[in-house]
Amino acid sequence: MYLCAFPAGGQGQDADALYGDRANIASARRSAELWTSAFAGDPQAFDAAWKLARVCYWLGGHAPVPERRRYLEQGIAAGRGAASLSPERPEGHFWLAANMGALSESFGLRAGLRYRKPIKASLETVLRIDPAFLDGAADRALGRWYHKVPRLFGGNSKTAESHLRASLRYNPDNVVSHCFLAELLADQDRTAEARTELQAVVDAPFTRDWAPEEEDYKARARAMLAQLGSR
Repeated sequence: MYLCAFPAGGQGQDADALYGDRANIASARRSAELWTSAFAGDPQAFDAAWKLARVCYWLGGHAPVPERRRYLEQGIAAGRGAASLSPERPEGHFWLAANMGALSESFGLRAGLRYRKPIKASLETVLRIDPAFLDGAADRALGRWYHKVPRLFGGNSKTAESHLRASLRYNPDNVVSHCFLAELLADQDRTAEARTELQAVVDAPFTRDWAPEEEDYKARARAMLAQLGSR
């Protein structure tokens, strides 16, 4: 993790520390403001660009609903900037894909069709650069892509499962991979297997860097377990 502090209002504020407190939306917003200012002040600032894309992705899922699209669109622009500045690094490509994916899942068919190919291309780029990046994040997200994209446009459940299981090689406790795999299995009526994956989410230990996301997925898994219990 890179560390960078930026002055604000006469007092030093650390954008990374604020991002670490992102469960507090005010902190996440302030982190985004600082990275926005840093990137605007230096359009060659790769770290500011990808970190802005990363915090925009969080805000695109957690800020008040009227603000979310704006943050995701800002994240897409920042991710593109980062990918252009350092095309050999995975961060820009990944957070670009993440923001496009969130926009596609949250804002309807038109957005999904618009970003379908760029998401896949960005994730395949990450996979070529560093398949282990963020515990196999490219495989994890490609698994989601192949699950959620209609078969007519390239979706494939077998390919989805292959990517999701591949991601778990990098971290067998990754809650996002287990949760995505559970949702795929449930959609195939493989209920017992889905329950096993969901229980793995609930039982997995928290990690220092990703606890806010893990809390979200654990809550999602508990809710899904309750739903599957009635089947």
